[in-house]
Amino acid sequence: MAENETVWTIIVAAGSGLRFGSAKQFELIGGQPIVQWAMDEASKHSVGVIVVLPKGMAEGPGQVEGGATRSESVRRGLAAVPAEATIVCVHDAARPFASPTVFQRVISAVVDGADAAVPGVPVVDTIKQVNESNVVVSTPRRETLRAVQTPQAFRAASLRKAHESGGEGTDDATLIEKIGGEVVVVDGETVNRKITTRDDLEWAVAHADHLLHGEV
Repeated sequence: MAENETVWTIIVAAGSGLRFGSAKQFELIGGQPIVQWAMDEASKHSVGVIVVLPKGMAEGPGQVEGGATRSESVRRGLAAVPAEATIVCVHDAARPFASPTVFQRVISAVVDGADAAVPGVPVVDTIKQVNESNVVVSTPRRETLRAVQTPQAFRAASLRKAHESGGEGTDDATLIEKIGGEVVVVDGETVNRKITTRDDLEWAVAHADHLLHGEV
């Protein structure tokens, strides 16, 4: 952990898994729930971890009940983070293989002065922006694009300010952008894959097996 900083992490695990067909964060890989993998890694880089869970599941210390949207769930988690926290990481429970290096990169970027830092990987596909009629309106240059992951790290004061308005975004960096904060992209990792489909789960089971048997 960074010296002279107090780092807390919010694990967002309140989703219903509509695309997946169930609450994927509780599926087992390597003998434990996906969310536990995320919690275990986050705890190595944080003085405390808050887990945001589906309605009716938050029963222990460090657990809070999520809201109707991802942003509302993060706000509820943020409300449980102590005021002395100087850096807050937000991590998706469905990314079980975030490495120590990724956590260190995003935290270090905030220590160095960014309001927020997010891991990103280059986009390999050509991306088309379309209008409501599915007609292409532009083709962004791939070299300017990044597919963004979590954990994302934030200067705590900036994250609290960004959430004060009750705004919504698919990630928290979006809310920092809306208030004019600086968001830095650091190198992510392809193995830091989000479990969204059954195919993703099959891959995660195999990867966890490799990790546990020392094959990777």
